[in-house]
Amino acid sequence: MAKVLVVDDDPDFVKVTAKVLEKAGHEVVSAANGAKALKAMRQDTPDVVLLDIMMSYILDGLDVSREMADDPALAEVPVIMVTSLTGVTGSGMFPTDEYIPVDEWLSKPVEPEVLLARVEEASG
Repeated sequence: MAKVLVVDDDPDFVKVTAKVLEKAGHEVVSAANGAKALKAMRQDTPDVVLLDIMMSYILDGLDVSREMADDPALAEVPVIMVTSLTGVTGSGMFPTDEYIPVDEWLSKPVEPEVLLARVEEASG
């Protein structure tokens, strides 16, 4: 099974997500912001990263995914962006003219079956 890093500043989301993943046999570690996530990844590289967009600041998650893409040790780690930003109000925040290094986008709340399927696909 996969080692999954869950990066989110919402402790309830982290707790529920960890429970779903651990029940399926995955190992879960967590970080509450981008800086802690990058530190954790550099100490022990995960198989998959579940990454929230808005944490310490509004685009924290996007900055983490870009930094991962620029780091040869982390560039191949799959990133699943999990966000509650959907629709027209959230879409204006994202840069539309540049590449965002994310393998998958999921909207919160995420159904457990969908989460498990995406993590298992990504960790392949």
